[in-house]
Amino acid sequence: MEERKEAQKHQLGASKIPRILQHCSLSLFFFTIFTPIQAFDYAEALEKSLLYFESQRSGRLPYNQRITWRDHSGLTDGLEQAVDLVGGYYDAGDHVKFGLPMAFTVTMLSWGAIEYWQQIADADELEHTMEAIKWGTDYFIKAHTSPNVLWAEVGDGDTDHYCWQRPEDMTTSRQAYKIDEKSPGSDLAAETAAAMAAASIVFRKTNPHYSHLLLHHAQQLFEFGDKYRGKYDASVGVVKSYYASVSGYMDELLWAAMWLYKATDKEEYFDYVISKAHSFGGTGWAIREFSWDVKYAGLQLIASKFLNEEKHKKHSDILEQYKSKAEYYICSCLNKNKGDNNVERTPAGLLYIRQWNNMQYVSTATFLLTVYSDFLRNTNQNLSCNGGILSHEEILSFVKSQVDYILGSNPLNMSYLVGYGPKFPQRVHHRGASIVSYREHKGFIGCTQGYDNWYSREGRNPNILVGALVGGPDNEDNFEDQRENYMQTEACTYNTAPLVGVFAKLLEIENKKLFHDSNSLLVSSF
Repeated sequence: MEERKEAQKHQLGASKIPRILQHCSLSLFFFTIFTPIQAFDYAEALEKSLLYFESQRSGRLPYNQRITWRDHSGLTDGLEQAVDLVGGYYDAGDHVKFGLPMAFTVTMLSWGAIEYWQQIADADELEHTMEAIKWGTDYFIKAHTSPNVLWAEVGDGDTDHYCWQRPEDMTTSRQAYKIDEKSPGSDLAAETAAAMAAASIVFRKTNPHYSHLLLHHAQQLFEFGDKYRGKYDASVGVVKSYYASVSGYMDELLWAAMWLYKATDKEEYFDYVISKAHSFGGTGWAIREFSWDVKYAGLQLIASKFLNEEKHKKHSDILEQYKSKAEYYICSCLNKNKGDNNVERTPAGLLYIRQWNNMQYVSTATFLLTVYSDFLRNTNQNLSCNGGILSHEEILSFVKSQVDYILGSNPLNMSYLVGYGPKFPQRVHHRGASIVSYREHKGFIGCTQGYDNWYSREGRNPNILVGALVGGPDNEDNFEDQRENYMQTEACTYNTAPLVGVFAKLLEIENKKLFHDSNSLLVSSF
């Protein structure tokens, strides 16, 4: 019983006391007497968001695994192809390892760590963030078996979806698929390069050898993707029904070049972003979404930040074009574009892109908006949209409204971050979470047995998928908590990944406000 209580404590997490407040307990005593408790605990949300990635691990789990209802799985991945492909992440509620969304997940975790390193460290979550990143990059190193070969996928969605099993019981195909010179996949190679380049920045100080290794792979992958061009879903046909590359590969090539420039400071990569800005759509596409498939808005935002650096003044005309497209995205999210060029919202104000897994677009938007708000603040600028002026405070306030909606400030009082708050989805569309834990019941649960005995159960899932951000409500703020309602109740790694940095930033703001208010109260009380 005690072990079970301890496991539950680790799964659900306990809110940490932020460091900034540890030395002002007296101030807090006076402060909490007169002030309502803050509505949302961003420290808890941050902690739980990182726990989710441990639920999604494939391979041999480490000794410090905190999600105790999971066990080892996929230990023979790659065996048929005589390559070690053990590890990495399952992308969602199934057990296929899809390379493109996995790489984007790692890119976003790394970008969050780069932007909000200190804020994550202050919340005592830096080690867990780096572990989440490294679990992905360790796999990418394995999957990149030679300069022009990258293993793109393990398993296939069609056979996987016939079964409802725990990952520990998998009987579905573990066929592996690769891209190479004859079967190219520029989008996948470039996104993996971006992930490894971004991660190399994260590990530069703490693990320089590993950082160098990641950078070496990133440079090779970019060269491979650029030299042998083609869409990866044309080479790996089994992925088309699940993660087809609708935007093509040009956005990923620009994106990878940008991250390699940030990681190396080599002009050849920056020149690539400038010289191909028009032909690859970087300065042409005005986009209202940012996702595992469409990278333009993120690319445009990073490019626009270079305008303030003296050494890039000679390219200011191209960078201004990038900036105008980045600002189109920001303005569309804030409803400040004229006409019908804004992102739709639900009646309660949530950004709404499309019916299937809408929360992925909300989380990526909150991240880009937070980064741009910081940029405006640091450069003492406002944003001029054709529908009005926006300050960095207004942008950040909107970010907070979206995050608070996710955490429970919505018509259903439902937290869409699983395991957070008193009310959250209980029937997440997730094989492992919906079946009794392998640690409790090691008896084999077969393919159809899982459907018969667990998928169709009315009750809540036996395991809580802590930190998972589900697909979320429809365009009228309605949500049906049913396992078969996968458009709303399935969660994905790339949903949660952008929130890690955002939670850390909002936590810092709340801590500063709390610290300031408590000190003001102390001064006035004496």
